[in-house]
Amino acid sequence: MTSPTGPAHPAERPWLDAALPTETRIDLLLAEMTLAEKVAQTHQVANIDPEADAEQLRAGRISSSLYASGATAGNERDAGVLVGNIDAAQRHAVEGSRLGIPVLFGRDVIHGHRTVCPIPLGLAASFDPALVEEVGTVAAREAAVDGVAWTFAPMVDLSEEPRWGRVAESLGETPVLSGRLAASLVRGFQGDDPSDPDRIGACAKHFAGYGLAAGGRDYDTVSVGENTLRNLHLRPFKDAVDAGALTLMAAFNDVDGTPMHAHEHLIRGVLKGEWGWDGMVVADWNGVGQLVNQGVAADLREAAALAIRAGVDLDMCGGAYLAHLEELVESGEVEVALVDDAVRRVLRVKLHLGLFERPYAARPGVSNAPTPETRAVARRAAQAAHVLVKNDGVLPLTDDSGRVLLSGPFVDDGDALLGTWVLDGRGEEVTTPEAALRERLGDRVTVADGRFTDVTLMQARAADTSVLLLGEHRSRSGEAQSVVDIGLPPGQLELVRAVASFGKPLVAVVYTGRPLDLTELLDLADAVLVVWHPGTEAGTALADLLLGDAEPHGRLPMTFPLSTGHIPTSTHQRPTGRLIRADVDHQEGRYIDALTYPRLPFGFGLSYSTVDYGAPALSSPTMTTDGSVTLTVTVTNTGERPCREVVQLYFRDPVAQVTRPLVELTDWALVDLEPGHSREVSFDVQAPRFAYAGRDLTTRVDEGEIVLLTGPDAARLQPVSVTVTSPKASS
Repeated sequence: MTSPTGPAHPAERPWLDAALPTETRIDLLLAEMTLAEKVAQTHQVANIDPEADAEQLRAGRISSSLYASGATAGNERDAGVLVGNIDAAQRHAVEGSRLGIPVLFGRDVIHGHRTVCPIPLGLAASFDPALVEEVGTVAAREAAVDGVAWTFAPMVDLSEEPRWGRVAESLGETPVLSGRLAASLVRGFQGDDPSDPDRIGACAKHFAGYGLAAGGRDYDTVSVGENTLRNLHLRPFKDAVDAGALTLMAAFNDVDGTPMHAHEHLIRGVLKGEWGWDGMVVADWNGVGQLVNQGVAADLREAAALAIRAGVDLDMCGGAYLAHLEELVESGEVEVALVDDAVRRVLRVKLHLGLFERPYAARPGVSNAPTPETRAVARRAAQAAHVLVKNDGVLPLTDDSGRVLLSGPFVDDGDALLGTWVLDGRGEEVTTPEAALRERLGDRVTVADGRFTDVTLMQARAADTSVLLLGEHRSRSGEAQSVVDIGLPPGQLELVRAVASFGKPLVAVVYTGRPLDLTELLDLADAVLVVWHPGTEAGTALADLLLGDAEPHGRLPMTFPLSTGHIPTSTHQRPTGRLIRADVDHQEGRYIDALTYPRLPFGFGLSYSTVDYGAPALSSPTMTTDGSVTLTVTVTNTGERPCREVVQLYFRDPVAQVTRPLVELTDWALVDLEPGHSREVSFDVQAPRFAYAGRDLTTRVDEGEIVLLTGPDAARLQPVSVTVTSPKASS
């Protein structure tokens, strides 16, 4: 039908006609494909070599390739993406194969490509969907220049487990925050038209329940009921799907004994069936093959059958589908319709991304190095990620702060400030804290890199103010980087104790990929900033905040527990048979050796000003199950500096079919306030926000009381009640 040596005319390959509807083009291809060619479209490899793999590419035996150093690529750098290799491989696939189907190239672009922004948990601290979308847009454009068409982000796993290293990749602990920011990243990556040359495909991961891995241990088992999945963990995926995410990734974990790569009910039943999603599900690295390790498949052949039945469309770096699917169909053990469905979804993604029209990546003369414009986005994102959690009047630094000591392992290590899952960012392109503060403070700043604590102590004694850069190296968070203790790394508290003993102002800056036990640090330091891993503009953003050129407005996207022993601690807490009352149980404790309240609650963060909240008021004391009510609250800047307040709205459903969270974030507003000014903030509260999955797992909105709560964080809230009635009762 076609020439093996070059692209055919659309008349010979009608599926190449871009004027035809997408589904028509897919139908034409499926009608032409052999079973072997269909199976090949479900096969992904790692790091295509256009010379070594030329024969396979010309035979149409490779559908997709990712570029990564290995199964845990976030922990180890590779040689980067070579556009020449991508284009050479595409020439084999497009011009040299019978069908001319392009290869889908993917890479992890998690929080930036060359211009690196804060880790996703830091982005979540911004509570700023528009800013997060900008971050995704910058990352997509830079990655696309390197030939990347598809990324494995955003990660929307909810977790109350800071021991789990992958919380660094998450967008916070709550369904609303994670889901709303996930939708922003999907829009940032894909835009209105994913086929735009400056856009890439998004992949929401890991479906589902991965954040509940036992003990915070990566890849471990998950014990959870479907009600909890639906009321918490599936919601951000639904938001990503509704935002148009082209792909989702299956999770490594099992769910109550059924590995996700074999979970037909959740993938084929809920995701593809109930939600009506027409995108592609990709396995995690060798996730299909690992069904053997998980004890539900005797061999790769059985694993392939389980995974394709479950609805996993693309086998990542395992080879089980390529080796066994054709035989499984021919023997009647797997219906060909399942393979056709998987291939249709793979082809749909390639068509949506415009790969048939634009398979080649090279853009001569186009650079993706950081520019003043992309650095400006990274700087704003890093500023917004800084969370001020204590300030006894030490910050911002002024002339009265005198001589400043800047010390710690992060003072001049650009690579350490990039965070986990950065494959293409370059440490030498990072503005470090030393560089930024030397430029701003000149001879007033003394720098000690912290290698010798005795030297640091001598310099701290001579300084008027000490700024200690503490926390985790980026390699301590991310995939396969779980810990048993969420305290600061060894030796850091000893240094803080010694510097604090001088009685001089002490500022602690904490770089981290997870919530840490900051209890003692908060007692010792005069000011504490949690800045996560901020990326390319780390030093500039820190100088902006320390010197008061920018106002801190980040808020904690996860709860910080009192200690490792208090895990799990989160806003997921539900009422128990013995009532939990903040004025009794959280003070007296449910442990005999400790209190139980969080050290820093979800949503917490300070500014350089102070804000007072008025009592919330409702437009009506009642609303119907399909109606709405307006809640207003007045906030006033009572300080002397401008500020941005994150006004937070929570709710509680006191009586429901199943236990509901004590407080659940439902909305927020970013409000800029000049000193002495007030703003009336209004929330349009729709009844569907109170919806939940009941005992029969169907979605419902109950009649009865709903308590709405407003305030600056999950622990400082003022309530007002609304009565939800049936539409009939109000007519």
